[in-house]
Amino acid sequence: MAGITSIGAYIPMYRLSGEEIGNMWRAKGTTGGKAVAGYDEDSVTMAVAAALDCMKASDKGPDALYFATTTAPYKEKQHAAVIAGVIDLDRRCHTADFTNSLRAGTTAMKSAVDAVKSGSAGRVLLAASDCRMGAPGGRFEQILGDGAAAIMIGSAGVIADIQGSYSLFNDFTDEWRTGNDAFVRSGEGRFVDEAGYVPTMEEAISGVLKSCSLKPGDCSKVVFAASDSRRHAHLAKSLGFDKAQVQDHLLADIGHTGTPAALMMLVAALEEAAPGDTILFANYGDGADAFVFRVTEEIGRIRGKPRMGDRLAKKRSIGYGTYLRWRDLLPFEASSLPERAEPSLAARWREGRTVSALYGVKCRKCGTPQLHPIGQRIRVCVACQSKDEFDAYKFSDKTGKLFTYAIDHLQPTKNPPGLNGVVDFDGGGRLICELTDYDLDKVAIGMPVAMTFRKLSQGKGIVNYFWKATPLTQQGRE
Repeated sequence: MAGITSIGAYIPMYRLSGEEIGNMWRAKGTTGGKAVAGYDEDSVTMAVAAALDCMKASDKGPDALYFATTTAPYKEKQHAAVIAGVIDLDRRCHTADFTNSLRAGTTAMKSAVDAVKSGSAGRVLLAASDCRMGAPGGRFEQILGDGAAAIMIGSAGVIADIQGSYSLFNDFTDEWRTGNDAFVRSGEGRFVDEAGYVPTMEEAISGVLKSCSLKPGDCSKVVFAASDSRRHAHLAKSLGFDKAQVQDHLLADIGHTGTPAALMMLVAALEEAAPGDTILFANYGDGADAFVFRVTEEIGRIRGKPRMGDRLAKKRSIGYGTYLRWRDLLPFEASSLPERAEPSLAARWREGRTVSALYGVKCRKCGTPQLHPIGQRIRVCVACQSKDEFDAYKFSDKTGKLFTYAIDHLQPTKNPPGLNGVVDFDGGGRLICELTDYDLDKVAIGMPVAMTFRKLSQGKGIVNYFWKATPLTQQGRE
């Protein structure tokens, strides 16, 4: 038996309302809003957050990691390898990227199922994430949101068993970007519906129902992707599904998140599912993939985890000017201060485990954890002065408290002012680092923090990632 063994998701805390966008262009804005990745977030950092959330409910790490996106930061570099290093997987883990289609997430899912069934992998972790952009003033600017989802596929501890699947390709150009495009393009809406989306999804969903000897009324929940609520409602009606069967599309809350959109809906459906439920799941993009899941008694293992409603509740509104700055959509005045040094590839390679998974050391003699600055090696314990008596010790999964902090009004940043702090980890160890996702008025010495993987800078074609501290209380993560 192969199926889903664990689930996870990540929604950025920032929201840009349709009203705010409409006011900017003196036009009618959409109801609700969209989730916006922070100034130091991208598809990789969000995938890391979703993957770590997924692994909380899994007692074993994966043998393979698949990453699905259409907004990979690099054109030539494997991002799954970056994510695998950050979440501290065994180096023998097989990694692969799936990209260039909004169906990449379910393409990766089908590959993961095949890998588990064939025995080439015992557990496959799939992370999907996107940060797509619409041109300013256009329809896509209002409806495209950011987010990530992750699922674990395995054969033991299955919470949703895969009963069947159906896939087809369709060389139909509806939404696209070339290598030189910053913004999503689209064909005419009615043509896309009548010649592409509707007939393709109808064929895939009808096909999987027939292969599993099911009728529309046999499904407890129906989960499928759509670029807008009108299209979503039309397809559900044309296939004969009752409104109560159809999973909320989340479009009004976070917008269309691209590759992870359907998977985020599936995560939400599973969080509310009961043993014996039948879930129909379908995704669209250059064709369609459809699956039927049967929920098992193991679904109880994920009870108590944060649910989609909890993630949606953690939000903070931003203005349109902030959005422009974060997305580099306008040139802003350059700082007069010296530029930050570009990341050294050699230094990052030497300090690979510290940069990726925030490893330090722990003294074998006295048990004191300690984290050395990048580029320096600890040989003598700060507590007992023992020499070269250390074991590796991971800090990225530890919480801590803010010992002190400094507000930086001079250093150039996309989210001024900057905030630098000293974190004392629970259990020992100290780190000087940047803070993120904070409310400056509520920052205080002693407040609890956790570590989050973010972008520090980007220059000379290199995205410089590292760990930052984020307040626990301000994000409702107590």
